[in-house]
Order: sequence, then structure tokens, then C-alpha cells
Amino acid sequence: MMTSATDRGTELDIRAIMDILPHRYPFLLIDRVIEIEPGIRAVAIKNVSVNEPQFTGHFPGRPLMPGVLIVEAMAQVAGVIMLQIEVFRGKIALFAGIDGVRFRRPVQPGDQLRLTAEVVKIRGTIGRVQVTAHVGPDLVTEGELLFALVD
Repeated sequence: MMTSATDRGTELDIRAIMDILPHRYPFLLIDRVIEIEPGIRAVAIKNVSVNEPQFTGHFPGRPLMPGVLIVEAMAQVAGVIMLQIEVFRGKIALFAGIDGVRFRRPVQPGDQLRLTAEVVKIRGTIGRVQVTAHVGPDLVTEGELLFALVD
């Protein structure tokens, strides 16, 4: 059974993710963390389903996942990395900046996003993370996110 990420390489199931992040439906956007090195790197999976609420209004007839939700999903993976660092446990990771985000191709229901976040730098309570999202071998979104870790 997958539980917590105390050791390098541990996977996190949805219950463990909900123990780390304050997000809940419909805004919890990652389903599983498949690789994690706390404070360094994580890879997560987001299964994109047509049953998600955004698809009722985002291009009905040709549903596409909104880019801001892809960025939010990548941010949640970054939050898992940051909040697994002992000194930041129990804090909240807030967006402080979004840099160089590019959308390479649309994401649609049926796709599985593979979301990767790698810590670039942590200084005090501010963290910078490089993020990518892939569908299969295709890069769909990339950029850098800046976080403030607060009580």
C-alpha cells in the first residue's frame, strides 16, 4: 500500500496526497505520485476524464483541458515536493509567480498527463520549481513556478 514519502522513490496514493495538500474535489488535480524525492523532484499522474466539471463549458463539442488547470496540476506536484520537506510540513504553498509557461499542444479527455516538478532553488520560505507536463512522449506544457510557503 502506498502511504507517505519518507524514503526516496516512494509512491503516494490519493489518500497520502490529500494528507499533504489542502485541495479537494473539484480542485485536487493529481491522482497519484509515482516518483518522489522530497525537496528535489516528483512525478505525478493526472487522468483527464470527460466527467470533470470544466468540460461542460470549455469548448462544448470539443472539450479541451484549460491551460490554467494544467498549470495548477503542475503546481500541486510542486507543492507535494515542497511540503514533504520537514521544515515546511503543515504549511501551505502559495503561488508567487509563473514564468515562461508555454502550451505546446491541447490536452483532451482520455489523455493521461505525466507531470514532473524539479526544485531549482529554495531560499528561506520561497521555492522555484521547473515543471513539465507530457501526454505520452509529447511535451504539452512547461515553465517555472515560484512559491511562498506560509502557515
